[in-house]
Amino acid sequence: MEKELIIILDFGGQYAQLIARHIRQQNVYCEVIPYYIEFDKVKAMAPKGLIFTGGALEAAEQDSTASASKFYTLGLPILAIDYRGQLNNSPTPIATIEEPERSLFGQDNSSKENESKAIETLRNFLYNTCGCSGSWHMTTFVDRSIKQLKEKIGNQKVLCALSGGVDSSVAAVMISKAVGKQLTCIFVDHGLLRKNEGDEVEDIFTNQFDVNLIRVNAQERFYNKLAGVTDPERKRKIIGEEFIRVFEEEAKKIGRVDYLVQGTIYPDIIESGAGNSKVIKSHHNVGGLPDYVDFKEIIEPLKDLFKDEVRKAGLVLGIPEKLVNRQPFPGPGLGVRIIGDITADKVKILQEADYIYREEIAKAGLDKQISQYFAVLTNLKSVGVKNNERTYDYTVALRAVKTTDFMTADYVEIPWDILGKISERIVNEVEHVNRICYDITSKPPATIEFE
Repeated sequence: MEKELIIILDFGGQYAQLIARHIRQQNVYCEVIPYYIEFDKVKAMAPKGLIFTGGALEAAEQDSTASASKFYTLGLPILAIDYRGQLNNSPTPIATIEEPERSLFGQDNSSKENESKAIETLRNFLYNTCGCSGSWHMTTFVDRSIKQLKEKIGNQKVLCALSGGVDSSVAAVMISKAVGKQLTCIFVDHGLLRKNEGDEVEDIFTNQFDVNLIRVNAQERFYNKLAGVTDPERKRKIIGEEFIRVFEEEAKKIGRVDYLVQGTIYPDIIESGAGNSKVIKSHHNVGGLPDYVDFKEIIEPLKDLFKDEVRKAGLVLGIPEKLVNRQPFPGPGLGVRIIGDITADKVKILQEADYIYREEIAKAGLDKQISQYFAVLTNLKSVGVKNNERTYDYTVALRAVKTTDFMTADYVEIPWDILGKISERIVNEVEHVNRICYDITSKPPATIEFE
């Protein structure tokens, strides 16, 4: 942990994580803690300043006000950001930033001037009021983490479930830099990855980083388990449970390991409700980690980082930008982007359509402007004409959204000429597709995924 620390006391607001990200962007380390944390714990952490945010429910208002009051005795600078509780009897002046949705976070069309003023107020609080020096840098964090991991692990064995996603990849490379061949990664290819991804993951980790990688090609096993299943929640559970079984089987071949790597990131810690880093995050959001793998402790090298910081750490570690900046991908993979039952042929159709879509978006220079974009194989078939013959083939839906927190999202207005080119390529180059639709539904009422 950094010696220089700002604590954000969350009184039930919705902006705590966003405030924390803004603070870290100012190169100051901070942590989000619920307002009811024990006073002595906060005192022992020796923060340089406190930020109050949010407002508890009416039933708990008196309790939250009392909780706020006790922190005054620390004599620390306090900044209230969209704080709805009472600020009474403080021995020191309390600065405020109100309506962060209109200023600090710039989430509507408010003026840039208001946003700049709010950020300047925050920066003044950190540097002038609290006396922070701005020592939170990703290069320093990575170097220190590798050193600490090396000291902790020593000559013991480590096991990692590698999905090829950003979190597990950065965690694996960080451990590998610390202990080399003492790390073994198990990569379960369930046959529901995007086109070429399995081979790309294997190439990066075996050739570029020389990691002990066991790739399990379990595609047919997953397809057999999923045969005839159409309910999306059942598909998720089957994929998650089968992943665990495959991982267990491979782990048993290795025997006892000392540590199991977990790609937990800081939002997982915050959302656990109690800041408990021992809460095990569901693998890929589809199921728990194996119950029968023989290990003594979990290592979570990324548990202090937000997602954007994980990406920065990945770049510092030398992971290719293509992998580090890949867009979010669900654990069940294409399994939840195929409406209806899953077959190997349907997976192939969707892989090809999605590849074309992503390729054209990148060519148009829109890939970094869109938060998430992907193709979906719907369960709709309709009549069409291809090569002067009647067809009865699938409809592919295209989805693209922009979001800051993935809790809400707006559809992206991709220019018609680009959509037209994507549509033309997919229907001409991908077998069994004769119609393309573009989803113009925001979240809510829709979800970002299409299942």
